[in-house]
Amino acid sequence: MYNLPNLLTLSRIVVIPVIFLSVYINAVWWGFLTAALFIFASITDYFDGYLARARGQVSAFGRLLDPIADKLLVTSALVVLLAKPDMLVTRLSLIPIIVILCRELLVSGLREFLREVNVGMPVTRLAKWKTGFQMTALSMMLLKGFWYWGGIGEFLLWIAGVLTFVTGYQYFQKSLDYVKDSEKHKAPKEKIVVVKKISSSTKSAKKKTGAKKVAASTKTIKKK
Repeated sequence: MYNLPNLLTLSRIVVIPVIFLSVYINAVWWGFLTAALFIFASITDYFDGYLARARGQVSAFGRLLDPIADKLLVTSALVVLLAKPDMLVTRLSLIPIIVILCRELLVSGLREFLREVNVGMPVTRLAKWKTGFQMTALSMMLLKGFWYWGGIGEFLLWIAGVLTFVTGYQYFQKSLDYVKDSEKHKAPKEKIVVVKKISSSTKSAKKKTGAKKVAASTKTIKKK
């Protein structure tokens, strides 16, 4: 549980309070420290999975914690960008930020629903690209003011927003497909019940018809 890959994953959660303190501490050196810690945490997102596979240390704890740590780190960085007095994003860039936040909530809800019915939702290759663009964009935006190319982060944030929307839709579509398939499997049972009801009603109708025939034959015998 406390192997190196899992410790790297945990480090992404540990640095979140330090990153969030940059909202209250406006010192230049603290802002630089925040950006450096976020970049370090973003790099661990690649190495924890790589080391876990290379060392044969893939664990259930790591699979559980890895996506949670990513979501916490990204969400905290977005809140810092919005909450700092010198807002590091333009109003137009609020659109991809809202898309990213909504997608994280959507996917978390879908995973919770599918976990209850023992259905997994594996991470797609496009989702990994989305995470890479998110981490790069946020790192550059946190470096805005310290690095000349920091402004490119907003452009990358829009790319991350588009990828976020696409992957969110893909996950949602997969969940809908599962719900439709489960409903289809239930449908034949309902039809069988209906058939049984029809057959039972048919039997009763036949009994009534038979009884009428017997009564009619009895009447003809009496007439004779």
